[in-house]
Amino acid sequence: MKQPRIVKDLIQDQTASLTPADRQVSDVLLRDYPVAGLKSITKIADAAGVSTPTVIRLARKLGFEGFPELQDALRDEASARIKQPIRKHERWPEERGDSPRFRDFAEAVFDNLSATIDRLDPATFDKIARVLNDRRRRIFLTGGRITRSNADYFYNHLQIIRPGVTLLSQSPNVWPQYLLDMNGRAVLILFDVRRYERDLARLAQLAKDRGAVIILFTDQWGSPISKIADHVVNAMIEVPSSWDSTIAINLIIEALIAEVQSRRWDAAKDRIEALEDMFKSTRIFRKKP
Repeated sequence: MKQPRIVKDLIQDQTASLTPADRQVSDVLLRDYPVAGLKSITKIADAAGVSTPTVIRLARKLGFEGFPELQDALRDEASARIKQPIRKHERWPEERGDSPRFRDFAEAVFDNLSATIDRLDPATFDKIARVLNDRRRRIFLTGGRITRSNADYFYNHLQIIRPGVTLLSQSPNVWPQYLLDMNGRAVLILFDVRRYERDLARLAQLAKDRGAVIILFTDQWGSPISKIADHVVNAMIEVPSSWDSTIAINLIIEALIAEVQSRRWDAAKDRIEALEDMFKSTRIFRKKP
């Protein structure tokens, strides 16, 4: 029996040969995979900011005769995913006495993690790790009303591993002061999920104009900042709640922390040991006898 072609795998296999225009189309296809690719070719081209012939060329580059055949493959994948919820409850241990609400929420989180891993391009992960590992670069981080905690968590780890890491103030009024230090060697890491924030988009554009590298962590639909970001990580955030879940974003953050630390272990080890000595010498966090 002929195995179905998985479009996202074909895109990842061809990453090195994709043109910038190809990548714009592939980003759209992967943004809400596989459903995003089932829209009309005109809507996909518009979302990617390219022409319809560019979409067709990408389909052929991936090994399809044309865009309709690529969509047939995506429909097959979408159909298979629709059947997954029927089997999903079979995975939950019967002896557990969890509430249905907790079970539904947990299963949604598990699905988010799995889908986020599936759509994460290993080449993108590696490029981000290399940028963060470059000690010549200054790193700046900030997030939105909800994702500020993700930026803070990433900052707390990065600033221990390496020097030159800054967490921007929560007030956009003082962001121009940080922009003064952003140039071609600066990296701006942004977290922006739906209900996308205009202040973050404006900050990203100003930093981009000054030559900074933009790394964006966003949701499956993609913040408007995606259009100018150098590296984009799309994480699944939807759960049965009035609030979105950023657990999948934190998965990628922690994986990057581990990757960067492993690449610069000697330097990171020295900084961690120096920090521990400072804690000891100042008696910070030491319990009183």
